[in-house]
Amino acid sequence: MTNLNTFLSKLPSPAAKRIALRVSAPAERALRHGHPWIFDQAITEQSHEGAPGDLAVIFDNKRRFVAIGLYDPTSSIRVRILQHRQPATIDTDWFQEKLITANQIRKTLTDQSTNGYRLVHGENDGLPGLVIDRYAETFVLKIYSPVWIPHLKEFCSALAQTNPCKRLILRLSRSLTKQDEFLYGLTDGMTLAGQPTEDLILFQENGLTFECDPIHGQKTGFFLDQRENRARVEKLSKGKSVLNVFAYTGGFSVYAARGGAKQVVSVDISAPALQAAIHNFSHNLHIPAVKSALHETIAEDAFEVLARMESQKRLFDLVIIDPPMFAQNQSQVAAGLSAYRKLTRLGLGILRSGGILVQASCSSRIDAETFFDTIHQSARESSRRLTEIERTGHALDHPIGFDEGAYLKCLFATAS
Repeated sequence: MTNLNTFLSKLPSPAAKRIALRVSAPAERALRHGHPWIFDQAITEQSHEGAPGDLAVIFDNKRRFVAIGLYDPTSSIRVRILQHRQPATIDTDWFQEKLITANQIRKTLTDQSTNGYRLVHGENDGLPGLVIDRYAETFVLKIYSPVWIPHLKEFCSALAQTNPCKRLILRLSRSLTKQDEFLYGLTDGMTLAGQPTEDLILFQENGLTFECDPIHGQKTGFFLDQRENRARVEKLSKGKSVLNVFAYTGGFSVYAARGGAKQVVSVDISAPALQAAIHNFSHNLHIPAVKSALHETIAEDAFEVLARMESQKRLFDLVIIDPPMFAQNQSQVAAGLSAYRKLTRLGLGILRSGGILVQASCSSRIDAETFFDTIHQSARESSRRLTEIERTGHALDHPIGFDEGAYLKCLFATAS
């Protein structure tokens, strides 16, 4: 990675004086079990106030070190923990060690004709509130809290040592873009290193070529977490008619085509996303199965499309339902489960007897068992019986280090 933006050198440094904290007994127990967060209400003593990114050290009642993390006065997650049990100096060397460990976990991916994957998965890789996605030689660093801004210079320096790349793009979470006073001129989509580009990035996933827009696209430009489920769909698609609902840029659709699907229909409310899906098919036309698959796109609301298809008695052999997050907080869980039930019912309404239902959830507030039970319940109410093929969770580049870190679950089932 060359040409680290001189902008980084102008960012503030964290305060030299660390904040000393004591926390409630339950919070201390959670820390000793490796939990990555301290909530504001768990703090019982605090030495002094701090700014986002200042280092906070948690001690027990005997003044023994428990953990150190990044202090965030703007969030109910008051401290994001970097290191448990043993004291550490948080500097470039420390960040390098974390990145080397993350690389080790993912080293097999590049053997699979894959250069698009998650390089750092936040808390689960020991770097809470920060993710890095790799798209070939372009890396996208996304931060979800202002705590990272005083550490960006050292972190990017460590990244340049462990993971050289052509370009590093910064993405900011929606909430962070509103915290102007802590951004020091950083903007969503700016280039932190290398030459800026407005071009789409092409990358490889299991030998397929996809494009992504790392500056304007959702998340960091592509949903990398479904890579292994897409590969499973490919194996199930031969000779089938496939419906991909909430298709976004057509990841599942292209895999289904390579797997020998005779017809693929991609449904998404976003016309630009479906235009990208068409491009993703065109990037892979050198593969005979992709070239011969009929691909249709429908840019409408998924619920309405499914209901209309059922009224038209249009049936498919394989239906994929991969909606966006329905439950962002606890108060939305009931509505989220209701939406999943409705989607199962609608999906089964256009699925042939003996066809395959693939249904996923990315809502961490809804646990896997509840999600799978909800699908089965909805199937029974629709007088359909699901025979499970498999349940899947996270791929290796999206590791899980704590309970709340688990969000992705997917059911593959045959419907009779």
